[in-house]
Amino acid sequence: MDPVLFDSSDPRFPLKIRERMGTIAPTKFSALGNLNLLSLPKTALFGSAISPGDIILGAYDQAARWRDARRCVISGFHSPVEKECLRILLRGSSPIILCPARALPKRISSDCQKPIVEGRLLILSAFSETDNRPTKKFATRRNEIVAALADEAWFVYITPGGKSDCLRQKIEKWNVPINTIARHPQ
Repeated sequence: MDPVLFDSSDPRFPLKIRERMGTIAPTKFSALGNLNLLSLPKTALFGSAISPGDIILGAYDQAARWRDARRCVISGFHSPVEKECLRILLRGSSPIILCPARALPKRISSDCQKPIVEGRLLILSAFSETDNRPTKKFATRRNEIVAALADEAWFVYITPGGKSDCLRQKIEKWNVPINTIARHPQ
């Protein structure tokens, strides 16, 4: 399967991106997999690199509920908790949109190959082919794009004043429903 490139003039381009992000919206995407997944209701998953263990277990339980309900989940699936949630989702038949904080990968992991062929996995990137390594800047941009594409957002853990909290505030302005597995004590 070859990657597909599409820009804002393409009818498959998600309108929510422009509506929510305005002038800072990406103007093109590269994709590998089923582009029809973009039209499904999507739940965004955001997980911090560091989260308390009991909260992580709650995230895994939630991922299993999404898997069993066949909910489309969109995420970068980069942090350890997000990676484990991806493994849980891949064991079912739910649709998944994976958004790396870099260009599309040159090689697809063996875990992802079958779901792509089955039409239930889309790898979507707003980064150019030369953006081969994820950076903090790219991760922040990717998370904004994931949030802009979503119909609801779930945070594994939010620390007041942290990066997740800043993203939460942006999402609130877009009137996207927000849920959390847990919030840091105030």
